[in-house]
Amino acid sequence: MFSKFLRKESLDRYLESDRHFAKTLSAFDLIALGIGAVIGTGIFILPGTVAATTSGPGIILSFFFSAIVCALSAMCYAEFSSALPVAGSAYSYGNLVMGEIIGWILGWALILEYMLAVAAVSTGWAAYFNSFIEGFGLHVPKAISGSFDPAHGTYVNLVAVLIVVAISFLLSRGMSTSMKINNWAVIIKIAIILIFIVVGIFFVKPHNWHPFLPYKMSGVFQGAATVFFAYLGFDAVSSSAAEVKNPKRNMPIGIIGTLLVATILYMAVSVVLTGMVKYTHLDVANPVAFAMQVAHQDWAAGVISIGALIGMFTMMVTMIYSSSRLVYSIGRDGLLPTFLNKITEKHKIPLNALIAVTIIIAFMGGLVPLDQLTSLVNIGTLLAFTFVSFGIIPLRRRKDIKNEGGFKVPWYPVLPIVSGLACIAMLTQLQLETWVGAGIWFLIGLVIYFAYGFRHSKIAKDN
Repeated sequence: MFSKFLRKESLDRYLESDRHFAKTLSAFDLIALGIGAVIGTGIFILPGTVAATTSGPGIILSFFFSAIVCALSAMCYAEFSSALPVAGSAYSYGNLVMGEIIGWILGWALILEYMLAVAAVSTGWAAYFNSFIEGFGLHVPKAISGSFDPAHGTYVNLVAVLIVVAISFLLSRGMSTSMKINNWAVIIKIAIILIFIVVGIFFVKPHNWHPFLPYKMSGVFQGAATVFFAYLGFDAVSSSAAEVKNPKRNMPIGIIGTLLVATILYMAVSVVLTGMVKYTHLDVANPVAFAMQVAHQDWAAGVISIGALIGMFTMMVTMIYSSSRLVYSIGRDGLLPTFLNKITEKHKIPLNALIAVTIIIAFMGGLVPLDQLTSLVNIGTLLAFTFVSFGIIPLRRRKDIKNEGGFKVPWYPVLPIVSGLACIAMLTQLQLETWVGAGIWFLIGLVIYFAYGFRHSKIAKDN
């Protein structure tokens, strides 16, 4: 019986199912998708608050060390996506290399990561949007401005629901149209970040960088553990492998390129921010806007608010896209109802999966208070990172999976093992209530697997 849980999927069947996708995505599109997910409002908040409370100006090193840990996982994802150019990211990799039950657990973890992240960001986007239009004298009625809480007079966060539906409608028009809009949004977002860096340089006072390590190196490493989560999202790029032109070349460029650009931007913002304002003054809600106000550049605060809105928009585009491809992949294998794996003739997208994902995310973002749940995103991501890292070892041992000319993790097997151990170390930093919440989530997932997925699996039917 146990061996049935570890039955492995066929790469040929995956490739046959995924051939219905239109292969339209370039390396630039992938980097834009990745940056869209990784660079959100965090770049305007984390460098300041972590510098003030944990690292001081050494926050620059915190982002660097955190990027090194992420780079290990990124290389493992790059090899998997190069060797297995299929939709579904870590879920599909687990099914192909480690067995169905492992794949299901990873898929269930990714559903938690993607959908909960988008729902949480949609409420943040709504809050920014509401404050933005208040500057023009407009107000959203209280009853439709928050999650379901009749005691406090709120019933639905309508703006959060509408932005999710709007992005899903955009994605339903096909990847070419979606990527054009996403790429321009990412370019504008990076331009706004560069405006802060270029303008801020003129107000840097080098004495603000002294002392550089007020909390010693221990503060730098503690800060690295905190800002590690700023990089999460690059793994969503691997969900798109079935829709990429020349995946062996473009997938590694997209994944590693995303991390490289994000690291440079995070470190540059940290350098300028801690140079403009003494780190002890940066523990505020929006430190980047605060620094501009200190420099009497109030116009920049409005520009940064627009950058935050665009940043959250591109993050939701990437994560809703990735969620739909993940749900498609699980439906493709029969572990969820198979109507989810239908790809439309016109736009070559899994429309049923996209609709299902939209309904769930809109419900969560519009009605459910998410404040206590967002930390669960971290555990879902880190579990996927851990399995993908260690999964390189059984991947290399598979003689039937060829990766000739594709990316391979250097210094095998040392780097994959170090990557997996680093992810486990990060998991140990998560709070007890996060583990309890995750335990409940995975228990629900196992009930669904044994009640439905195990019996309806395509592998079971083939055998």
